[in-house]
Amino acid sequence: MSYRTLKIITILIPPLIIGSFELIRHSVLLHDLSMETGNYLIILITLAVSYVFSTWMFKMIEDKNHRLTTEREMRAVYEERERLAKELHDNIAQTLFLLKVNLKKGKINEASGLVNSIEANVRQAIYNLRVNPLEMISFPNRVENWLNEWSTVSGIEAKVRIQLTEGYFTPSEEVQLFGIIQEAFTNIRKHSGAKSAVLLFQIASDGWEMKIEDDGNGFAQDERNPNQYGLVMLKERVEKINAVLHITSEQNHGTKIIVKGSDK
Repeated sequence: MSYRTLKIITILIPPLIIGSFELIRHSVLLHDLSMETGNYLIILITLAVSYVFSTWMFKMIEDKNHRLTTEREMRAVYEERERLAKELHDNIAQTLFLLKVNLKKGKINEASGLVNSIEANVRQAIYNLRVNPLEMISFPNRVENWLNEWSTVSGIEAKVRIQLTEGYFTPSEEVQLFGIIQEAFTNIRKHSGAKSAVLLFQIASDGWEMKIEDDGNGFAQDERNPNQYGLVMLKERVEKINAVLHITSEQNHGTKIIVKGSDK
């Protein structure tokens, strides 16, 4: 039922109830029902009908809003998949071009590294596309499964500790958080030279906190180049969930990424 129909019904019910009762009272029940009794009766009838109708109407509105929210969350999931597909296409196209150049120049070692990069990108894309958004797999399990596969591909040990209550984040927030984790660990694999990395995700007293840390080469943070190592993508995702991003890094002392959000 549309909102227009609900609006029309809401407008018509009160006058129909009151008008019909008054018509019956003054025609059929004129000599059998006193004025005082009739006044009390119309109040009770109006209250009963209003309660039943309003309960039904708000239940319909709640169901509609729930469906709209679910559709919006699913759209966010599929939009993320489309973005990943485009990103995969661009990365592989660029890597294949570099692979062709290195093979022509006889740079076998560089070509081998590019092949490994393509394999890692394809594995990551396959994992993302294999997970059905409608499946009831929890967010922590999804992250742990992905990091186990990431660790196998990259050869970097990944330690994970996630302490979240079920349903703490909406599906669209989980999409962005999962993207932050993927982006951060992809940067670790590509740039850090790390032997191990840690993900700590927990609810704090004033909200939630996600910490990603590696023992790699680190980098000197250059204020003139804020987009270095793909960090701009992290910033964009963090902003979408109204969180705060802190990055600390020193050369040869690893990198630490902290994302904090307010209490929900």
